Amino acid sequence: MAQKTNALIIAFMMFCCVNMSAQKRAKYEFMRNLPVYADSLIAHFDYPLAWENSGFKKFAKWKKVARQKVFDCMLMPPPPPADGYQTKVLFEEQRDGYKAQKIEIRLSQYYTVPAYVLIPDGKGPFPAVNLLHDHGAHLYIGKEKMIRPLACEEAAVLKDAEEWLKGYEGQFFGDYLAKQGYVVFSADAPMWGERGQKEGAQRDRYDMIAGNMMLYGIDLSAWMTYDDIAGTEFLAQMPEVDASRIGCTGWSMGAYRAWMLSALSDRIKVGAAVCWMVTADEQMGFKYSRTENGGFANCFPGLRRWMDYPHVASLACPKPMLFINGSQDKLFPVPGVEKAFATMHATWQSQGAGDKIETELWDMPHSCGLRSQQRVLDFFKKHL
Repeated sequence: MAQKTNALIIAFMMFCCVNMSAQKRAKYEFMRNLPVYADSLIAHFDYPLAWENSGFKKFAKWKKVARQKVFDCMLMPPPPPADGYQTKVLFEEQRDGYKAQKIEIRLSQYYTVPAYVLIPDGKGPFPAVNLLHDHGAHLYIGKEKMIRPLACEEAAVLKDAEEWLKGYEGQFFGDYLAKQGYVVFSADAPMWGERGQKEGAQRDRYDMIAGNMMLYGIDLSAWMTYDDIAGTEFLAQMPEVDASRIGCTGWSMGAYRAWMLSALSDRIKVGAAVCWMVTADEQMGFKYSRTENGGFANCFPGLRRWMDYPHVASLACPKPMLFINGSQDKLFPVPGVEKAFATMHATWQSQGAGDKIETELWDMPHSCGLRSQQRVLDFFKKHL
């Protein structure tokens, strides 16, 4: 009897799955992950807090107000640690020209964050880089995408990191910078690496968890940025670091994190972003086959009603900033990239800092190969 009941249950579940996947109604309101009125929404984007639309006469006043609006849209920040950034060194090893450490740092009252730090041999203080890892729909590793994993890590982590290097043409960006004399800091973002799910890394769970976090009044993407700001503060306090020479960089989501961090942290003096810049009108409409699906990983509630991506990035002005995108990058339509670049150039030029922003569109796909890493290094050498 029990076997028959179980068989009926399984058959019913299979029936439901098959029929649910095929069920469609003649009338609908969403398609391709967007509302059918997406283009109407875009038409009403007037960005009243963009520098050129704001009506402010003084750039410093605009920056103060616009930055606060960004923070408002980021919802509740994580409460800072009560006793400063307490740090524990978990493992250390000597590499060719620099020391590698795995640390655990308390960035909030709620949690500690695993990170890697690379410290050049010799006498400091040294310039430093907050190196921000990508998304890639691959959450099993985070900091290990940027810095070669230390010997304390499991074999599966080492293997995964080596395989992920394809997007970086076989070179760990962080180790490359450390050999050039930079202190390098790279931490796991929330949901990546050692800050992931107990049940294992599952991309389709990211949005569900982000939605649940919103019920606590927390924006998960914002906490990633808050942690990037706090990590930079920790970096500035390291005795090996020259706090007046800190930069940040990253590829893909790491690039998004880099210009966000540059816009919101005065500690950052120079920023470089590889393959993440566009305008929302090109990214969020039906014009192209792909529509934005980074979703909660780069979403602050309500912010698009006030500023577009390049307007927020312009809060970094007049800092030196480098933006590289690929003309073959299917994630970011070229017209949107070009419009974003033009917007940022206009902002920097309005402040007499047109020579401090460099935007480049290369004939390449979504990647951060050796040439891109060399270009970022050259930019840091020039400005850090």
